[in-house]
Amino acid sequence: MRNILSIFRRDFRSYFTSPVAYVVIGLFLLVSGIFYYLLFSSFMQYSYAAMMQQQDVPVNVNLMMIRPFLLNISVIVLFMIPMLTMRAFSEDKKNGTIELLLTVPLNNWQIVIGKFLASYIFYVIMLGSTALFLIFLFWWGNPEPLPVLIAYIGLLLLGAALIAAGNFISSLTENQIVAAVGTFGLTMFLWIVGFSADFTGRILGKVLEYLSIVTHFEDFSKGIFDTSHLVFYVSFTFLMLYLTYQSIESSRWRD
Repeated sequence: MRNILSIFRRDFRSYFTSPVAYVVIGLFLLVSGIFYYLLFSSFMQYSYAAMMQQQDVPVNVNLMMIRPFLLNISVIVLFMIPMLTMRAFSEDKKNGTIELLLTVPLNNWQIVIGKFLASYIFYVIMLGSTALFLIFLFWWGNPEPLPVLIAYIGLLLLGAALIAAGNFISSLTENQIVAAVGTFGLTMFLWIVGFSADFTGRILGKVLEYLSIVTHFEDFSKGIFDTSHLVFYVSFTFLMLYLTYQSIESSRWRD
């Protein structure tokens, strides 16, 4: 455990000793804020129109505001994750410090888990910053907290799966740009693969839909906690961590 924490502290600190942390969080908040403003403006216009027309139509802030906002967050995350994971292993490979990690008394799992936790905790902090937007809705409105909590659990699971995949891609190259582009390509594939389900056979369509990493988040965004989606995200995360382990093992064997 001590070795994992050492790797975690080293990699987590490296985010804030470079502009990466501030650029990623700033860009994430900027794009999220734009979507929040647009959705909030649309919600207020609808509410005002309903009030002026004296329509007895229930205005559900969870359905009309929070769910679309968090769905947009899940898409924004797809673009942010490559920036978080591109340097996980590639920077060590480029600087030659990966050889040092492989020669000190650390096993591969300690390296993989330590680096994964560094990226994941940074992601949790970045995601937690979006709660600032929702505070105003809870302050002025009356949204249901449980669906919001479930949606954030889904975003945490989605982030874990994508970060594990990004770390795996980073372990394959010493070029950070290649790692970022490779991770972006993989996340885009895992996103759009579900769109092709309607144009294939029933069995293949179900397989493609199941592989779509964002499709599994849709139930979470509705406040539905389905254990099948939990199993998918956890299984995918461990698969990517295992592949990263094998990638590091092959590097140790070559050295």
